[in-house]
Amino acid sequence: MIYVIAELRIRTEMTEKVFAAARKIVAATIKEDGCISYDMHQSVNDPSRLVVVERWSSRDTLSHHLETPHLKAWRAAGAEFIVDRKVEVITPEKIEPIWS
Repeated sequence: MIYVIAELRIRTEMTEKVFAAARKIVAATIKEDGCISYDMHQSVNDPSRLVVVERWSSRDTLSHHLETPHLKAWRAAGAEFIVDRKVEVITPEKIEPIWS
């Protein structure tokens, strides 16, 4: 099993748009083979901060996820409201940054 931890900074004036797009990505992702869990949380102390915690059965299933239409749509929509991001893949062997 592997984990993905994504920390996103969003434009808070676009929160409604962010969560409308987020609902779509979460709903589609949790149906994917190999997705064990996919949770998105907004900080109660800093509304511009979102944290996504994902668990995948393998690196291969994560790699497949990275090519899905719904993730590509999330990335395209995110260009409008994501200010910064840091994404790491955590395996028993190492932590691998994939976006920052």
